[in-house]
Amino acid sequence: MLPYSPVKRLPSILALGLVSLVASGCGSSTPSASSTAATTPTATGASTGASTASASGCRSVAVPTPHAPQNLKAPSTTLDPAKTYTVTVTTNCGTFAFDLDVRQQPKTSASVYSLVKRGFYDGLLFQRVAANFVIQGGSPIDQDAGGAGYTVVEPPPKNTQYVRGDVAMAKTEAQPSGASESQFFIVTAANVSQSQGLTPVYALVGKVVSGQDVVDRIGALPTNPPQDGMPSPAVVMSSVTVKAS
Repeated sequence: MLPYSPVKRLPSILALGLVSLVASGCGSSTPSASSTAATTPTATGASTGASTASASGCRSVAVPTPHAPQNLKAPSTTLDPAKTYTVTVTTNCGTFAFDLDVRQQPKTSASVYSLVKRGFYDGLLFQRVAANFVIQGGSPIDQDAGGAGYTVVEPPPKNTQYVRGDVAMAKTEAQPSGASESQFFIVTAANVSQSQGLTPVYALVGKVVSGQDVVDRIGALPTNPPQDGMPSPAVVMSSVTVKAS
């Protein structure tokens, strides 16, 4: 994906692990590279072990034990388009929040909402950082393009542009436009549709509304391999919650 490469699920950038967001797990067609090594988001996995590295603004934390492979059922939840659903993500690099795009991506938003409500993302990693491109997370399985065990398909509008602060879902190249499981990526560059050639095949699930500085902090971390890989220190989502207003 690209996320699954962004991603198993986004092009390799998105599936941040999901570019191959976004890492090796995701991806549709891989966008042309810029000065970075970033490609499309693809769903991917992360390695285990405690990190002793440090970076400005981020605390070093132990890498959590990977979850077992997931086989969840697709949710039947329907969200109210008249309400605002804000997802808050707390990490060892700080806290940021994004609003779900219920109006344009109702099925994808409901899926992410349901995963957050069941605590799916708690303890998972941002397993991929692609410099000047995306950060990608949400894989429950170590070293694998992990997902929730079900797939939602909801193609984004054909004129979609992925710009800084956008939150989109990773998918594999083999999956159809708008497919998603659990891996997502957040754009850290001004407009990766223009600079990276990222095509509108990733479901655009939301937009960062606070803590963009935290997202940028994660996006600036050194990685292994350099420019597109697992960040150091490891970035763990200790708590992910959602609130309707």
